Amino acid sequence: MSISDFSLQLSELAQADQLRTRRIIDGPQDASMLVDGKRVISYASNDYLGLANHPKVVEAAMRALKRYGLGAAASHMVSGHMRAHHELEEKLADYVALPKALLFSSGYAANLGILTALAGRGDTIFADKLNHASLNDGALLSRATFKRYPHCDLVKLETMLADTKSGGRKLIITDAVFSMDGDIAPLPELLKLAEKYDALLVIDDAHGFGVLGYRGKGALEHFNLKSERIVYMATLGKAAGGYGAFVAGEEDTVEWILQSARSYIFTTATPPAIAAAMQVSLEVMQEDRERLKHLRTMIDFFGDSLKLQFAKLPYSQTAIQPIIIGDNATTLAFAEALRERHMFVPAIRPPTVPLGAARLRVSITAAHSADDLFDLITALTDLEVELMADGKMHPK
Repeated sequence: MSISDFSLQLSELAQADQLRTRRIIDGPQDASMLVDGKRVISYASNDYLGLANHPKVVEAAMRALKRYGLGAAASHMVSGHMRAHHELEEKLADYVALPKALLFSSGYAANLGILTALAGRGDTIFADKLNHASLNDGALLSRATFKRYPHCDLVKLETMLADTKSGGRKLIITDAVFSMDGDIAPLPELLKLAEKYDALLVIDDAHGFGVLGYRGKGALEHFNLKSERIVYMATLGKAAGGYGAFVAGEEDTVEWILQSARSYIFTTATPPAIAAAMQVSLEVMQEDRERLKHLRTMIDFFGDSLKLQFAKLPYSQTAIQPIIIGDNATTLAFAEALRERHMFVPAIRPPTVPLGAARLRVSITAAHSADDLFDLITALTDLEVELMADGKMHPK
């Protein structure tokens, strides 16, 4: 293999319209953002509750910087576990009504750590086909037998569970909210299967934490689920507006993950200022109910109002609203046309989504107004008319 091989592979990605590029953001996350030097309305952020630049959260981080300094400088298991981390773990466990919580540096690291700690050779992991890459990678690294079932297909999953005769541990792993389609996993039914076939249910609630449930406490509150079999992971970099992740569950389960997860044991602890800020973020999430109420109003408004012929609009009751166009080139052109109208909507292409399912991924946040969403709907509708008139797009 030579260096020129990389050039060839990059060229192939570009020809397939799959070459990824980064945008440069100047300033905080908000509805209005400076992207690549251009002021746009952003529909690309996972800051669902608009907390990433909340004054109380920022102030808490600044206070903690003065108290703790910037870095933790060591892993949690050595000298990096500071009081801010410990207090946040206690508050997170209380927030999701589970006995114990453990902080990780990211959702990716958490899923790697959870699955490699709970499964190994001789065990079997059953995974939804549309799970996040971190769940897939964690399953592969665990060296357990890895079986994937069609998206939300409970009949197929039960058949796979029933056909697995090995005496090892069984894990069912799933996103709670699927990050590209915005649909919600049938968690009550998955828990029943876990109970029937003596399995653990590992839930990645990255996009549900802070958004789902009567009080925004996530997928478990949304479905009113309680079970010793549940291992619950959620991130702090989306609705909570910060960074990091946590796993929560039964005392012994979480303690075993603490003792065994290499992505926890051998990683420097997150900056304590982040942990302190996330404590305040949780307080705002509990106290400021209007944010969640407004977000849900905006989600309903967008879902009820957008009507297009050229794209598929899967039903989503979450902040993730996909507009599936199909081919990569048209999706990229559509995203660029929106940017010309000062609207930033990311184009998501394979391998993040299946081949032929390229899409615009609209993320709605509490920072958006009805006018923001009305303007986007108007722009999408106008662009559809223009592109269909030019013969570049056809009704689905």
